[in-house]
Amino acid sequence: MLMIHIKKYYETITNNEIPTKRYNSLEISPVHIHKNKKCHKDAILALGDEIVNHIRDSRMVPVRYTSDTASETVAAEH
Repeated sequence: MLMIHIKKYYETITNNEIPTKRYNSLEISPVHIHKNKKCHKDAILALGDEIVNHIRDSRMVPVRYTSDTASETVAAEH
């Protein structure tokens, strides 16, 4: 389910749909609890591969980290 959320989040912030032809062809979703682990593993790997390839091929400009953009404060959860 996490991979589906990642896909939807990316599509929302970029307004760019990720084609998932291989994942869709497997006809399995996270709610198909009756399918075996191998089917789910294959689906996760296919979806992840399609997401990564799409992002890599979209040639987005990477975000560079510099000490100028670093914050002096640290957030801590209690």
